[in-house]
Amino acid sequence: MVILHRLGRELRDLLDLLLPPACLLCGAELRRSGRGGLCPACRAGIFPIPASCCPRCALPYATEDGSAHLCEGCLREPPPFASVAAAGLYEEALRLAIQRFKYRGAVDLQGVFADLLAETLERSGATRPDLPVPVPLHSGRQRQRTYKQSLLLARTLGKHHAVPFDGRLLMRIRATPPQQGLKLREPRRNLKGAFALTGPLEGARILLIDDVLTTGATARECGRALLAGGAAEVRVAVL
Repeated sequence: MVILHRLGRELRDLLDLLLPPACLLCGAELRRSGRGGLCPACRAGIFPIPASCCPRCALPYATEDGSAHLCEGCLREPPPFASVAAAGLYEEALRLAIQRFKYRGAVDLQGVFADLLAETLERSGATRPDLPVPVPLHSGRQRQRTYKQSLLLARTLGKHHAVPFDGRLLMRIRATPPQQGLKLREPRRNLKGAFALTGPLEGARILLIDDVLTTGATARECGRALLAGGAAEVRVAVL
């Protein structure tokens, strides 16, 4: 067994010599420690959520030295999820990476993203979920994209946490227009009744996974469906 492990390591070293690993965003050559990931410059372009933010929905506040307190939206209408863990702000390197992953078929980024989410969840002190659940796409939208980016993330993260995975538990049963460009209250009306469960949850702690959180309307509707189906708790993880 030791010999096989040593041979495998030597083979990886030889492959790195012949075909050096490259950054998945900019193509820069990586050292072995950065194998299959991002170069230091691209990682530096991922800006974390400021410490001054809403502890419930992770909305960043304008002032960096503000104390942790609920935002107006969470005070007026508490969301059906306990917290949001976000790997970073939707800017620069992270925005570019998400757009490539979501629209340009860069599925090789799923491992990098799953690592980012796992690190974010570990820093937040979140307990291990019973079940990672991806925010679903409607079947028509999936045919356009050919794959579900949230499902890839949830499956990889499930392996990381060594927990079961069911990509068809939460389904989008009604096609809805894209959320972008809708006015303040329209996203919620747009998604009303769009999600349903295919089975009971029986007190499971759910980690709801998506790529981006904007207004939070999608996470709210999914959270309501999951709690109505028997979930004990819903937490959200997004890039």
